Amino acid sequence: MRLPIYQVDAFTDRLFGGNPAAVVPLEGWLPDDLLQTIAAENNLSETAFFVPDGSGYELRWFTPAVEVDLCGHATLATACVIATLLDRGRERIDFTTRKAGTLTVTREGGVYTLDFPSRPPELVEAPHPDLAAALGGPAPSAVLGARDYLVVYENAADVLALKPDMARLAAVDRFAVCVTAPGGDGVDFVSRFFAPARGIPEDPVTGSAHCMLIPYWARRLGKERLAARQVSRRGGSLRCELAGDRVRIGGEAVLYLEGSIHI
Repeated sequence: MRLPIYQVDAFTDRLFGGNPAAVVPLEGWLPDDLLQTIAAENNLSETAFFVPDGSGYELRWFTPAVEVDLCGHATLATACVIATLLDRGRERIDFTTRKAGTLTVTREGGVYTLDFPSRPPELVEAPHPDLAAALGGPAPSAVLGARDYLVVYENAADVLALKPDMARLAAVDRFAVCVTAPGGDGVDFVSRFFAPARGIPEDPVTGSAHCMLIPYWARRLGKERLAARQVSRRGGSLRCELAGDRVRIGGEAVLYLEGSIHI
């Protein structure tokens, strides 16, 4: 069996920035254990698989360790592959998913905008006792949570200086840990994202985390449109908007690789 594969750097306008995702188009679904094995072999934070579904596509995402319920950068990467290679010029793509409902991506010029569910975080009264120490930095100003922990710091320097203990973070009682702080220089907020228990020690740019970050910062700053920066080593920029019970997450993408998988 021969399968096409693409690799795209998402939430960036330059190669070797943003978050790399693998994208694998399929004619029909393969066994789940094979999809997981391909994702593990790719060894990127996410591999997206999609099949035709009416006028749109059904989309699934796998880390090297598990299938996930929602992924932003690999959705953006998939839309880039479809709009620039497989269905050139397409400006709207609808994806059906198994746990996140229908996700729409629109394209205007080189910017792709994801329409995702909003996941407002709530204050966590009793976070995991090892959480703050596992992050390897100062005491946070607040800990909130939705699917993931949202750990808030006073300033961007605190977020940049964190030196997490990945083994300890892997034992926390949520899917992953997102850290954030106010930004500067035209950026409303910064973040980093850690999911070692899911095969992702630090994710370069995490679209799904912004389902939680956008409503938090929109409420805190009193504005619906925000500029965000994920301050991982590769780094990435996101254009954010709160739209009722949805969020819109915009970014660019750059194709890095086209090839074939031989099974």
